[in-house]
Amino acid sequence: MEKRATFSNLWLAAAFIAPQMLLVFVFFYWPTGEALYWAVTLEPPFGGSNEWVGWLNFETVFSDPKYWNSVRISIAFAGLATVLSLVIAAMLALFVDRRLPGHQLYKFTFFLPYALAAPSVGLAFRFIFSPDAGFVSAINRVWPNLWNPALDGWDAFLLIVFAQSWKMVGYNFIFFLAALQSIPRSVTEAGAMDGASVLRRMWDIQLPLIAPTLFFLVIINITDSFVDSFGIVDVTTSGGPARATDLMVYKIYFDGFEGKDYSLAAAQSIVLMLLIIALTFIQFRFVERRIHYS
Repeated sequence: MEKRATFSNLWLAAAFIAPQMLLVFVFFYWPTGEALYWAVTLEPPFGGSNEWVGWLNFETVFSDPKYWNSVRISIAFAGLATVLSLVIAAMLALFVDRRLPGHQLYKFTFFLPYALAAPSVGLAFRFIFSPDAGFVSAINRVWPNLWNPALDGWDAFLLIVFAQSWKMVGYNFIFFLAALQSIPRSVTEAGAMDGASVLRRMWDIQLPLIAPTLFFLVIINITDSFVDSFGIVDVTTSGGPARATDLMVYKIYFDGFEGKDYSLAAAQSIVLMLLIIALTFIQFRFVERRIHYS
């Protein structure tokens, strides 16, 4: 009969768990509870007692065309940044997995972008893609006003997409490379013996076998695009021009800290949280069915 390990000292177990539970409560459950409370009340900007208003804040949010514009921009931003980042990271991982000369240096170099904070990435891209100071200025001298994120909303949107994608490439690269290296070499060697080219082996053998990793990274990248893109937007475009880059997370900040409407910002944060939960549920409910883990 198999014996099961038990831990009889409950007080010691509670002592080990308590610090982690305290962190979870202070930095997750408590702020979430406060946001829910503010979302159904009117929070005075300069202190005072809250006034219960029920669903009024949510009705105000959903009746605002600027908010729906922010939702559309956020969804488009998350989709484009996720696809671009995953494609680039997968290509880099596939090439490094072939162990070309210098592949150890490539591993370190490709991961570096993820070590940078989002505001630092935004500042770098703001300078690099500046129409009058970065390398793009040379292109603008040949074709005037071809690129100007300060005036053209589409250019500004592409700028934050490029910055977000570049930031996540390193993270995705590490996971893709680990997944590729877990594939037995005998599998790819068998494909080579059957006459499959390098690209054919990548498409028909390696990519299907790393589908679980791809599914995981899709969820992580979409979530990160919604909640961790504030630093990039704030440094590069500040939501402009003409709200072309006014993502949901940036609108929450602007309405709450700049407009001093904490209740409206809290309602928007609740909607953003529910949207992320819904997107994650849809992916697990419908996309995961197509993923094979064996």
